[in-house]
Amino acid sequence: MSGLKHFLDLNAVSKDDLREILDIAIAFKHNHSPLGGRYPFQDKSLALIFEKPSTRTRVSFEVGMKNLGGNTVVLQGSDIQIGRGETIADTARVLSRYVDAIMIRTDDPEKLAQLAEHGTVPVINGLTDDSHPCQIMADILTFEEHRGPIEGKAVAWIGDGNNVANSWIHAAAQFDLILKLACPEGYTPDERALAWARENGGEVIVTADPSEAVAGSDLVVTDTWVSMGDTDADKRMKDLAPYQVNEALMGQANKDALFMHCLPAHRGEEVSSEVLDGPQSVVWDEAENRMHAQNGILSWVLI
Repeated sequence: MSGLKHFLDLNAVSKDDLREILDIAIAFKHNHSPLGGRYPFQDKSLALIFEKPSTRTRVSFEVGMKNLGGNTVVLQGSDIQIGRGETIADTARVLSRYVDAIMIRTDDPEKLAQLAEHGTVPVINGLTDDSHPCQIMADILTFEEHRGPIEGKAVAWIGDGNNVANSWIHAAAQFDLILKLACPEGYTPDERALAWARENGGEVIVTADPSEAVAGSDLVVTDTWVSMGDTDADKRMKDLAPYQVNEALMGQANKDALFMHCLPAHRGEEVSSEVLDGPQSVVWDEAENRMHAQNGILSWVLI
């Protein structure tokens, strides 16, 4: 469909459009609808497909859509015909006849691509094993609320180079920030993401040393060590143990550095309770901002 806008990954959306999404998100958060009217999503419907468990993604999309006048239909993977062998392409064609946009939270990024290719409505990436762009939009919104523009700021990622780390790598180029990733051998991020960021002007440093990553950083970010679907939990816990974000590590970042975690957090594993609940932590603002950032994304794809 001509002019159709998807939100599949940060590297698939222009810098100007990403900034526009954040501007819309801020306006919505402060009850200033940039689209006119209190309910800009009136008569709009959003299908939410969940093939992975969710707290923040489900609640933030549902509440955000409904607060702005829209409707949601929540579809568990096991409840719909995808679970019985219907192709993603056919599901996309059917859902496009009922709803105005589709969000999917899934494992295989190819499922996301198939939805976008065969559907005739916008598709939003609510998480795949490769990336989590909605989370990073909320993270950047949160950082800029507390510390101003993120351009030129140093962000330290500590731990597993997972899907969230991949989206931070995209953000390094798209938001002109400096990204330093500390990951043990065998847990480094996707080489394709790293290559794309560097080819597009992103300043990305990969090290095995957490202290090197956090030194001089304005933001420290981590994530759980064992993700949904991982079958090597014991090995991961052992390999990543030296990468816990605790008070000693945070003390090596800039004095006014913030701490973020996309949640759920495993206290005493990837982060200590002292950091998670401490004065530098903005994880609850970050969680709230999922809804506002996604309202910006929904506006960008729907209106």
